[in-house]
Amino acid sequence: MSQNNKVLLFGALIGALTGLAAAMLLQRRAEKTGTEIALSTGEGIQLGVMIMGLLRAISALGDEKS
Repeated sequence: MSQNNKVLLFGALIGALTGLAAAMLLQRRAEKTGTEIALSTGEGIQLGVMIMGLLRAISALGDEKS
């Protein structure tokens, strides 16, 4: 298996595990409050902005700053 394939597979596994954890937390919150599983528009936008920031930080990991 090539290095690129290993990186993609590892990234996919991390993404799947992170998504599973997020879904479990969302389900737990819904059970705790007795409401449906739902995200408001504001929560969705906030989550999207945070994910974009995380992806930007990950892409900058290999950059050398002199």
